Amino acid sequence: MKERLEELKVEALEKVSSSNTLKDLQDIRVAYLGKKGPITEVLRGMGKLSQEERPVIGELANKVREAISDALDEKKEKLEAEELEKKLAEESLDVTLPGRPVQVGGPHLLTSIVEEIEDLFIGMGFEIKEGPEVETDYYNFEALNLPKGHPARDMQDSFYITEELLLRTHTSPVQARTMGEYEGSKPVKMICPGKVYRRDTDDATHSHQFTQIEGLYVDKNVRMSDLKGVLNRFAKHMFGEDREIRLRPSFFPFTEPSVEMDISCKVCNGKGCSVCKGTGWIEILGGGMVHPRVLEMAGYDPKVYNGFAFGMGPERIAMLKYGVDDIRHFYMNDVRFLKQYHKV
Repeated sequence: MKERLEELKVEALEKVSSSNTLKDLQDIRVAYLGKKGPITEVLRGMGKLSQEERPVIGELANKVREAISDALDEKKEKLEAEELEKKLAEESLDVTLPGRPVQVGGPHLLTSIVEEIEDLFIGMGFEIKEGPEVETDYYNFEALNLPKGHPARDMQDSFYITEELLLRTHTSPVQARTMGEYEGSKPVKMICPGKVYRRDTDDATHSHQFTQIEGLYVDKNVRMSDLKGVLNRFAKHMFGEDREIRLRPSFFPFTEPSVEMDISCKVCNGKGCSVCKGTGWIEILGGGMVHPRVLEMAGYDPKVYNGFAFGMGPERIAMLKYGVDDIRHFYMNDVRFLKQYHKV
């Protein structure tokens, strides 16, 4: 039995020495030190030995097991080190190579347009106000002189969530909410940019979700000429000092009188071309004097206070200013399009 243990030791150590992979080492460990290995079989036969031989064989078996285990661990450590060194060599970096330039992003064209408009109106004393995109029917329609059943509601085909909740169809509810908070106690001078939603078929000039910026100025002795002055400053800032404006009579339920504003065509300078359909003018926004009923519902005395309101679409402004021919370009996330308007 003593000779058998010595043979197993020599045999196992030779196999460990010649092994080249971690899998080979694991197979050797199982084969010699496992529960069904030859060393275990030798130990099971110790019952046939005399009392004097048992401790001698037991001690030898433990030494053989320990020698094989130490050899396995040493070889495993060596193979792991070799494998790591090989991996590091294969994955080494050439630190002398020039670095790859980092592509810097920038604001989206619509974001830039909105921020430019905000800066302009802040400079004229307007505040920026925001409101919820999921709005109540009251603030979206009724507080703006659009009671239930009013035919003008058909102009704004809406996404209703419940009978009293919907995705706002314009940002005018922010104006109604702000006036309601003030309860007729002080003037209001604000613009409210934000997303709005309407059930519309997406095409080159329409989208079911788009952006609006609406403005409101309520105070004592506000006149239509004040509205014209503000809009004239806006047009010249956004489209150039040589732009002219004109106001045409129109209808909106929340303003009276109401107007549409046109700017002179920058392509033909008002002479008439295909862009302005031969008129020399391009429609850009709507506005008017706040309807007395809207003021009254917000808590303002229409005999003391009056004001003007206006609304514009940043997408349309961007399309006119930069010659974009399809509103869908703003939402398709095509990097080729966005890079054209990237300002570093």
